[in-house]
Amino acid sequence: MKLLILIVVPVGAILAFYAYLYFSDPTPDKFAVDRGLFPYQSHYVPLADGGRVHYIDEGEGPTLLLLHGNPTWSFLYRGIVEELKDRFRLVAPDYPGFGLSKAGDGYSFTPSAHAQAVDELIRQLDLRDVVIMVQDWGGPIGFRVALDNPDRIKGFVIGNTWAWPLERAGQKAFSLLMGGWPGQFGAWCCNAVVRFFMSKGVATGLGDRELGMYLGPFVKRASRPPTHIFPAQLHGARAFLADVYAGLPELADRPVLLTWGLRDFAFQEPERSRFESLFPRHETVLLENAGHFIQEDAPIEIAVAIREWHAKHIERKRNEP
Repeated sequence: MKLLILIVVPVGAILAFYAYLYFSDPTPDKFAVDRGLFPYQSHYVPLADGGRVHYIDEGEGPTLLLLHGNPTWSFLYRGIVEELKDRFRLVAPDYPGFGLSKAGDGYSFTPSAHAQAVDELIRQLDLRDVVIMVQDWGGPIGFRVALDNPDRIKGFVIGNTWAWPLERAGQKAFSLLMGGWPGQFGAWCCNAVVRFFMSKGVATGLGDRELGMYLGPFVKRASRPPTHIFPAQLHGARAFLADVYAGLPELADRPVLLTWGLRDFAFQEPERSRFESLFPRHETVLLENAGHFIQEDAPIEIAVAIREWHAKHIERKRNEP
């Protein structure tokens, strides 16, 4: 009887919560980009599998490639783009199935597939001397891209992320929950994965218009699987993550700027410390009032740090005789 109670009560609580979300789901009926919030021109590159990657390409100067995670898209970087477009070229793509990108037939929505899509993007645009900014799943994906294109990558800006198989029990449990049937059903019924991440991951909170831009790409229930596939891949992509981690010493000579939110529910001091040990040429900026999505919480602080770090470690290095 006790075992039955331990099973039925949590399941009942989850279903009740989803019922509440179902009847209060703020997902818009149609998705249209709010150009007041995201005034940047859209560009697209075709993929070999028939899909296409949407990206924005703003400003001129040294190239920053801005990679998002789950369940976000290039909209996440709008504040950083606004702050840096006078000094840098900022390229921010959406992975297939996210934002304004389109997945080809049979696309898996795994980090390996997303890395391949970004690889096609940088090759078609012939991006060189690139600094990659990574956060959330952008970390493993960005490092995979860098390992496959080492001659194109000059350095990294690392936000709250990781790049190895999960080790902590809480992270593994999260993968089972959000990547299992609760996450799948919640995504289907009421966009629950997006709503969870964007409420839990932004310390300063989101307005209705901003939240609408994150819910919008997943208006149709058929478009929502990518949001729960990523959590499932926290466990399912162990081989991919192990391979990326094994390759990181090949990138250890690159200069790194760590911009780390201290109020993150997911990636905290253990992950930050590991990156600091993996990349000897690092500087760390701690963002006291930022959560998981540091781009929402601290875009100005991050932009200031990037300007100063880039001038010191990338431009000065390039100008040395």
